[in-house]
Amino acid sequence: MKKMTVLAAALLVLAPSLAFSDTLSLRIGYFLPAFQSDIQKYPDSLWAIELDQMSFQKSDFQGSMFGLSYEYFMTKQISLVLSVDSFKKDRFGSYLDYVKLSFDEGDFAFPFEYYEGRSISHSFGYAVTPVQIGLKISPLGRRTRLIPYLGGGLGFTFWSVRLVGETIDFADDSWVYDDPVLGEVQIYPIDYSAAREKDVQFTYHAFAGFEFPVGYRITFLAEARYHYGQAMLKSAFEGFDKIDLGGLAITAGFNFWF
Repeated sequence: MKKMTVLAAALLVLAPSLAFSDTLSLRIGYFLPAFQSDIQKYPDSLWAIELDQMSFQKSDFQGSMFGLSYEYFMTKQISLVLSVDSFKKDRFGSYLDYVKLSFDEGDFAFPFEYYEGRSISHSFGYAVTPVQIGLKISPLGRRTRLIPYLGGGLGFTFWSVRLVGETIDFADDSWVYDDPVLGEVQIYPIDYSAAREKDVQFTYHAFAGFEFPVGYRITFLAEARYHYGQAMLKSAFEGFDKIDLGGLAITAGFNFWF
């Protein structure tokens, strides 16, 4: 309910007048972000590193997306659509190959295969809110039993990335543990991070779907929409590749005609 309230408020600010809107759409669906997950191809990708080192699964950062849109009909086949969508995921995970041991000098990451210790964990969060305007084409018009449509447009995406908890400083390889059995073992210091970065990025999208009338002023809709866009990580995550803000959204909902 909170998400839908925020989306509604955003549209009220952006729409010049609700009197000009011919339909209101409410949508809910599933979003599959287009992040890079192959550490071999993208060694400097924040997503690839997190998925490679941590217990996170790609599916952990897929999930529900909510949306609202206003549609203004210019002709029987062409309309202008203002839409707002929202997606957010925050997950808690642990390093796969290292455990934590504590000494007077601080906490250190030891190889999991040789030592028993506490888990080294942090949370990772990602959120996108695309605000877009697009052109929608309904080739058969809007007075048929099945109303197919397609379109595309552009806009801005409000995004944020967040990492809070323990991180291993692999850049500091100056620490060696003298093990009585294994000999010298490379270990790494553990830091506590509270990093967050957010910004607004120009993005664009393409979509296709269909509507099916279920009443005089209501249609059921099903849609596939692909979001495109990348953003530079500048402050808290400086040094990583651009983060991909795109992905595929598969949604369903209802159109209310005015």
